[in-house]
Amino acid sequence: MAKGHTAKRWISHLLSAALLPVLLLVGCSSLLNRGSSSNNVPTVRVAILLKQTSVLITASQPPIYFTESDPTPRTLKLPPNRPIALTLLPGGWQMGGTMIGNRTLTIQPAVEGSVSIASLDKSESQIPAAYRGQYRFVPSDNGKFEVVNDVDVDGYLAGVLPRELFANWHLETYKAQAITARTYALYEAAAFGRGRNYDVYADQRSQVYGGMAAETDKSRQAAYETAGVVLTYAPSGGSPHIFKAYFSSCCGGVTQSAADAFNDPPIPPLREQNNGSTCSESPHFNWDQITISKVELARRLRAWGAAHKESVAQMDALADARISLVNIFGRPRQFVVVDVRGRSYPFRSEDFRVACNYEAPTRDMPHPATLTSSFFKINVDSQNVYFVEGHGNGHGVGLCQWCSESRAAEGMRHEDIVLAAFPQAKLMRAY
Repeated sequence: MAKGHTAKRWISHLLSAALLPVLLLVGCSSLLNRGSSSNNVPTVRVAILLKQTSVLITASQPPIYFTESDPTPRTLKLPPNRPIALTLLPGGWQMGGTMIGNRTLTIQPAVEGSVSIASLDKSESQIPAAYRGQYRFVPSDNGKFEVVNDVDVDGYLAGVLPRELFANWHLETYKAQAITARTYALYEAAAFGRGRNYDVYADQRSQVYGGMAAETDKSRQAAYETAGVVLTYAPSGGSPHIFKAYFSSCCGGVTQSAADAFNDPPIPPLREQNNGSTCSESPHFNWDQITISKVELARRLRAWGAAHKESVAQMDALADARISLVNIFGRPRQFVVVDVRGRSYPFRSEDFRVACNYEAPTRDMPHPATLTSSFFKINVDSQNVYFVEGHGNGHGVGLCQWCSESRAAEGMRHEDIVLAAFPQAKLMRAY
């Protein structure tokens, strides 16, 4: 969900409700009992690397380690500041040439920032990175493993905010983002954490997390000065709940509801809003016409359909594409494409954007164009589809980061910035 982030098809349709009880408010959340946080700050489990066969570990001071097979804490004797490979073998974990146990391995740095991790996979960043909290190395499938960072939520946010906002933006913008991102992370942990070894990804599938190297004085100040504050919503006669507090870079003047974008159950804080020209300073507030040939667009739509088991995978040559439904402010809610056999394929707004961008060629190949939002109009001729009058960057649900910065520049406090983005929400302390 970073600035200029790429849209994706969220798994929120798996939820039966858009809300979760704020169990943290009454002190009975399991998030408080994961072992790596202090002062009752919830721990968030961040998947920093997935599907690894080997990683490099560098320590400036010897860390502590233990495994599920041997839970006795021991000192991991590593040469200072020298990268050592950690590999998962059939018999367990090998550090350098030494076997150190099997099943889940936990490494606890002696001092925060004293242990760095780097992937050996060329598809991943191979730059060593240090994180607060502890590391867990969890065996997964086919002899591979996940690297999970267990970190208290405020330390996590200190490494998220600089990756989501520009360095010169106002502190009040950072604080508004901290509250939103905290609510999002705790919601994800409560909604999905029990079913997997981590709560959130470290990339745009959740929130971009850069660890300690990303932190700034401003990000730490924003995270710690808003500590515990989350967004809640109380249905009529009901108790307050946290909800999935979405955010994106630029709404283009009109947000869309989470119900329209992701098929989430409708709640007032996640409804569409008309923000007018509030985010007009964004370079993506308006964007130029994008042209994609019918042949190329049909290829992308079919590929997306095949990957998601949708009927559009079987579409014939593309005949037409159009907006079929807009919200009360004129932003598209639904699209439909029609093939030359007259068969129609409806799309929810964000599914259509993702499908139009699916497997887009690289920039040095024909038809590299991708859509930065689902807020546009469509023209079609015999050869091409033209996406015109485009606005915004990202899915446009919830908090608009460029709107936040504009409001902060006008002197609005972070509490009011957040509440303006999420109608009928209230701020509460979760810890």
